[in-house]
Amino acid sequence: MSDADLSILNEIYEVILDRKNNPTEESYVSSLLNHRKGIDKILEKVGEESIETILAVKGEKKEEIIYEASDLLFHMMVMFVSAGVSLEEISEELKKRRK
Repeated sequence: MSDADLSILNEIYEVILDRKNNPTEESYVSSLLNHRKGIDKILEKVGEESIETILAVKGEKKEEIIYEASDLLFHMMVMFVSAGVSLEEISEELKKRRK
């Protein structure tokens, strides 16, 4: 069983939430959350990172998988914040499925 410290996910989620509530011009996250395309811009990024992750797995390159999966998780968290979904809600759903 893994003892991975996943607190970084909560930390990043909180930063993304802060960028939503306190946008700044120089913030990449703020630019996604306030893009003229709206949620479509964020969904484009999630799609792009999904494809890049799949290609990294197909290429069997562990370092690329880790890099692209990190990008995918990050952009998924931006999507969650935009949609008003918390990591706690995701966690609770996963716990229900585990039973």
